[in-house]
Amino acid sequence: MSRTLPWIYLTLAVLGAVLPWQANLEFMQSSTATGFDIAGFISDANLTAASRSLSRDLLIAASAFSIWIVLEGRRLDVKGWRLTLLACVTISFACGGPLFLYLRERRLNELAAEGSAASPEQSSV
Repeated sequence: MSRTLPWIYLTLAVLGAVLPWQANLEFMQSSTATGFDIAGFISDANLTAASRSLSRDLLIAASAFSIWIVLEGRRLDVKGWRLTLLACVTISFACGGPLFLYLRERRLNELAAEGSAASPEQSSV
């Protein structure tokens, strides 16, 4: 599973970039001629109880996960962790979150490989 898990996360990151932006483009085409109307977007996101539930759920989960990205990215020295936060804000959380998980899995695999490579050297000393 450790070899396939990063690719699952990467696939989810790609889907998380494409699918929300399809909806964003639809919104931009239907809302105004000026492009992305943030006030209209927020208004639509709070239009019904169901949309408010999803919006609040996403806000809380994305906030908690973003804190974890910072802490875990620093702790494991994950290359590119800052870019995943940028992706969360500029593309979508559905892209940035799985992208971080992909980078983290790659880093964990690197660390495991380094640990197993160092292990024979330690036993022969």
